[in-house]
Amino acid sequence: MSRLERIYFFHQKLKSNRFPNANSLTEEFELSRATAHRDISYMRDRLLAPLAFDSSRKGFYYTEDSFTLPFEDSPRLLFLMGLLNKMADEAGLGSLPEMKKLEKRLAELIAPGYDQLMDNVLCQWIEVETLAPSIFETIIEAVLKKRELTIEYCSAEAKKSTRSIEPQRLINYQGRWYLLAYCLLRNDHRLFHMARIENAATGNKRSGPPRQAKASYLDEAFGIFTGKTRYHAEIAFTGTAAELVRRQYWHEKQIIKEHNDGITLSLPVNDDREIIMKILQYGSRAKVLAPESLRNRVAEEIQEMTRHYQS
Repeated sequence: MSRLERIYFFHQKLKSNRFPNANSLTEEFELSRATAHRDISYMRDRLLAPLAFDSSRKGFYYTEDSFTLPFEDSPRLLFLMGLLNKMADEAGLGSLPEMKKLEKRLAELIAPGYDQLMDNVLCQWIEVETLAPSIFETIIEAVLKKRELTIEYCSAEAKKSTRSIEPQRLINYQGRWYLLAYCLLRNDHRLFHMARIENAATGNKRSGPPRQAKASYLDEAFGIFTGKTRYHAEIAFTGTAAELVRRQYWHEKQIIKEHNDGITLSLPVNDDREIIMKILQYGSRAKVLAPESLRNRVAEEIQEMTRHYQS
């Protein structure tokens, strides 16, 4: 256990007038008496805890009832720590044993108001995918230990393949987890949708220098479908769509121009799929101005949707 946990344990005993001593720490955390005495000295000398020893009770107490540990009663710290835990849960990691343990520790160590605060915080993402804890842990291990990873992968078209990859980076995008890796089957970098990884096993330690993707691989173009910019999309937004989009961040290289009836958004694109979904999200209040190929693809999609409803 960390010193922080030991200090909060000791502090709670002091606040509840339990008169803890070095034995309290050694019995709870199975550490040496020397370490226990160092923890108590740290509280007194570094954290300026007003400690005094009661020989009749054979334990310590606070001479100032109002003493608190640094950040103990900080609402902002409580909120931040709790929000991180809520976000992890919404990102599909809530079932991991480590997250359950963290939530329990936060409730026990930070402050008694933690549970009440978290009852009043709601983080809600849609289309969140839950990952199998065993697969997620295997991927993390491969990334940290720089090992190859053998995966069984199912594509969006339901085609299954077994691949050996060199994992490089974990990415959470809109509530979904992706893995950037060098694919030994394709001899190129690929982005794997982690919810589609059905099995994963660590392999040999990577030999030679890492085959890192270019720095611009993940952020040159809009969306999760990464790669070199193929074109710049120009989209006109009107009405409520303009009010929403002018406050949104789609890409670091986006340009927003104001017009009397709305705005025009320009941004670099590599793959049509996600940008088409975003455009259709705003219905008649979004119109593609350029390029012509994107205008045609959006128009074809709208026509196909219309046929579904007419039939």
